[in-house]
Amino acid sequence: MALNPDFEESLDPDRLAKNLEMVRQQIDQACQKAGRESTDVTLVAVTKTVGVQTCNELIRLGCSDLAENRPQVIWEKSTKVAPGVRWHMIGHLQRNKSPRTIPLLWMMHAMDSERLGEQMAKDVVFESEGQGQRLRILLELNVTEDSTKTGLSPEEAQQVLHKYLSTPLWQQRLDLCGLMGMSSLQGDVDQTHREFERLRQLRDRWQVDFGVPLPVLSMGMSDDFQIAIEQGSTIVRIGSLLYR
Repeated sequence: MALNPDFEESLDPDRLAKNLEMVRQQIDQACQKAGRESTDVTLVAVTKTVGVQTCNELIRLGCSDLAENRPQVIWEKSTKVAPGVRWHMIGHLQRNKSPRTIPLLWMMHAMDSERLGEQMAKDVVFESEGQGQRLRILLELNVTEDSTKTGLSPEEAQQVLHKYLSTPLWQQRLDLCGLMGMSSLQGDVDQTHREFERLRQLRDRWQVDFGVPLPVLSMGMSDDFQIAIEQGSTIVRIGSLLYR
């Protein structure tokens, strides 16, 4: 699959650097307001609307965590961007695209079914028998009242947690390290707070109930990442603020 030609135009490097610095400062300010360390929060640049040159410029500027929501774009860009990038998959992954995608990923944010978990566990690449890097995965939850959003319900997520803890192959190959979620598109500030708070509370409860550490909370995008940080986010996924 060829990249969208609209993506090939690169952003002015000085403009990108200023935007990136602005976002980093806003993350620092949000962390200070929440009484947290800036190092607690990882900035992941969503690169689905920009080309390879901009990806490489982000890496040069010290932002090596890049995210896409389509596996085909990761396939294409991973052959062209500079070494050292850590790819994050933030969109739905069809099982037939898993074998080609999983070996390229640093983290999969959108684990949304047991069947996908079974497939991903098969597709993790080990250098030799019993040795290799487990794939970091997050359960994607829908904590909004928007039925059009993707993600597991809390009840479905608990079933996947049970499956993970009862399946040795999953635990050998998949590192279930947290949760991912989005706020309502049309929600106000109070609603956004409530939705992110609910995700954090579910994480906190499940760590106790299941006896498993879930240190990662991937929540917050360009419009709401400061609220997400206040509510405990450890990964923010920023796109449009970097490229305007």
